[in-house]
Amino acid sequence: MNVDRLVFAIAGVFILASLALSQLHSVYWLWFTAFVGANMLQAAFSGFCPLAMILRKFGKQPGCAFQ
Repeated sequence: MNVDRLVFAIAGVFILASLALSQLHSVYWLWFTAFVGANMLQAAFSGFCPLAMILRKFGKQPGCAFQ
């Protein structure tokens, strides 16, 4: 998997996990969902994604979205 696919996969896992935690534990977990969504939105416009930078440092191949 390249960096782009990993970013989307990890963001999806974070969102689903925080939604589940908001139902099982505390509604405040929805703030984490909002943070992930806001980060995805700003990355779409700016191309800056901290997770993509971390994955590249671990040696993952870059895709066309986050270079």
